[in-house]
Parts: sequence; C-alpha cells; structure tokens
Amino acid sequence: MDNIAGSKSSLTWIVHISVVLLVALWLFPTVGLFVSSFRTADQISSSGWWQAMFPTEQNVTLRAADPDDEGVQELVDGVYTITGNLFGEGSAADISVWGTSSRAIDAYTPGEVADLGDGETMTVAANGDYIWTGTAELSGRGQRVFATAETPPEFTTDNYGTVLVSGTGSDSMAKAFFNTLTVTIPATIIPIVIAAFAAYALAWMEFPSRAILIAIVVGLLVVPLQLALIPLLRLHLGIGIGKGYLGVWLAHTGFGLPLAIYLLRNYMVGLPRDIIENARVDGATDFQIFTKIILPLSFPALASFAIFQFLWTWNDLLVAKVFLIDATGETTVMTNQIVELLGTRGGNWEILATAAFVSIAVPLVVFFAMQKYLVRGLLAGSVK
Repeated sequence: MDNIAGSKSSLTWIVHISVVLLVALWLFPTVGLFVSSFRTADQISSSGWWQAMFPTEQNVTLRAADPDDEGVQELVDGVYTITGNLFGEGSAADISVWGTSSRAIDAYTPGEVADLGDGETMTVAANGDYIWTGTAELSGRGQRVFATAETPPEFTTDNYGTVLVSGTGSDSMAKAFFNTLTVTIPATIIPIVIAAFAAYALAWMEFPSRAILIAIVVGLLVVPLQLALIPLLRLHLGIGIGKGYLGVWLAHTGFGLPLAIYLLRNYMVGLPRDIIENARVDGATDFQIFTKIILPLSFPALASFAIFQFLWTWNDLLVAKVFLIDATGETTVMTNQIVELLGTRGGNWEILATAAFVSIAVPLVVFFAMQKYLVRGLLAGSVK
C-alpha cells in the first residue's frame, strides 16, 4: 500500500537527492574554475570564487609616482609636492588603514599625516588620493604604501589573452590546443571503426573460437594501462613510430578497443534478430547488413563510446608523456602545457585557472551535445 498511485516511495526521494548531490559535486568546481578564469591574481588570492560578486578586503602594496618623472613634482608654497592616486584613476577601492612599513600596515587611518623623516610627510585619503611633500626636492623611487583596502569586484579577459595569444611556437597554449585536437580526433575515430567491425563479427557471425575471443576482450578490460606502457613504447621505438602522432594514436586505440568492442557487441546482440535474418534472406551480404542496418541502429552505442574515448584522450597526460613528448615540444598537448605553466608560474593561479578552463571547454561541449545518447549506449544489452 506504500506505493499506491500518486505517491512516491522513500527510495525515489533518496535517488533524486543523490542525483542532485552528484550534479552539485560536478558543477561547483566547474563554475568555480570558470569564474576564477576572469578574476585578477589579487582577487583570487584574497577571496574564494563564490565571493567574486562582492567587495573583498585585502592587504595591498602600492607605490606613489616616482619623483624623477617629468612633471610629477611641483613646488607649492615653498614645499615640493607630489599628488595622485595610489590605485590609479577610476578606482573604487576604499582604504581602512595604511602604513609606510610592512610591519605596521595599520599605523595610520585615512587622512592622517605620516612623518617619513628628512622633512618628508605623506597623507593618504580613503579613496587612495595621496599628498607627498618634502622641504627638499624629492628623489629616488616612489614612496611605498602598505594598506588594507576593500576593493570592488574586478573581472578581466586579459587572462585569456595571456593563455591563448602569448608565447610562440611550442610555448603557446593555442599551439597545444591544436596539438590536442590532432591527437584526440583520430584517437577517437580509429578505435570506433575497428571496434564496430569486430563487435558485429562477435555478435552475428558464426566462426570457431568466437566465445574465447569474447572472453579475451572481457579480460583485457581489467589490464592496467600502466602495465603496457613501457613494452608498447619499446615496440613503437623498434618499428620506428615512437614519439610521434602515429604512435600515440595507436596507443589510445589499443587501450580503448576492449571497452569499445565490449560495449558495441552488447548493443548489437540486443538488436532484433528478425531484421538481420530477413536481410540475409533477401540476399544482403554481411557487409551490407553491417553498413545499412547495424550501424544506423547502433548509433547510440557508437556515440556513447565516442564521448568516453574523446574525454579520456583529451584529458590524458600519461600516454602523451610517454608516446608524444619530444625535445622541441612541438607536439605538446594541453594537459602537459598546463603542467608546464604550473611549474614555471606556480603563483599565477589566474593563468592556471584560465588554461584549465580552456582545456575542459571542448569536452564540455562534446558531452552536452551528445549526452542524450550516453545513457542509451550504457544500457546496451541490459534489457531485451
């Protein structure tokens, strides 16, 4: 009586809540990466991405204009004076406390006069306007000011310009983007083509040892990728295709074929037998049955594997490190380029966030464009 029409069991609510939690766990990091890719380094270091739309309080180091710059210094009532704004024109930052030493950044409040010694003084307003004076001509570099300021939200597209445009040759993320496409597209198409033929043979063609071959395919699903890397690399080097695109295409094909064959065979076995038998009675060959009947009906399974293979290949670092990286870096893929950014620019989190989001943008487009086929393909062979 608990499951009468119009009511839902407690298990249904548990499933719905679990799905919402899983979606949130996947969505929040992605949104955070996207928001961080438009933030400045100071904003990222001072607050989390969820605070990006609100003002943030942070400690900043600012500097007044250099006295040696032409036209900066003026003589007012017998006192050498430099005026300006520490943040630059148009800033809406609000200073709460400030100081002239990093050990005492809260020594003064806005409007108070700081004695810099040697007849020099400085006054800083809440909006960053300053007046720097001296009884003698000011010289050297501009006076440093340490302040605690509340800064408004700030977003920029400069990060994308740095990632996509800066650098030349193998140093460019744009170059790595096209290298990744060069690896991923063939490494997705080749195993699908091979696996489709193999799956049809294992599903609908009678030949000796077919059951043994199916068992071998299932067994290969549990072979660790790392176990085959070095032997496969030695084989590639021995036949002259190591450290190049051909080698990495074949490596991804080999590692992806067991799942592809298993997935497609399960789907093809579940197709109506009457359609295939009627085609054979009408005189169709196995090739004609495969191309005109099986392939169109198997599109959900093909799309499902294509999604998986594309995502795995696009996000791959290990296979690319072993089979692709050369001395000049001309074939560097995006995952490796991001690692290089992390090594050389460990503090530039805005650059890393932008590079990471650029890297996942294409898989996101592919996934959302083909996700309706994913569940249908994964359920292949589960029901009759």
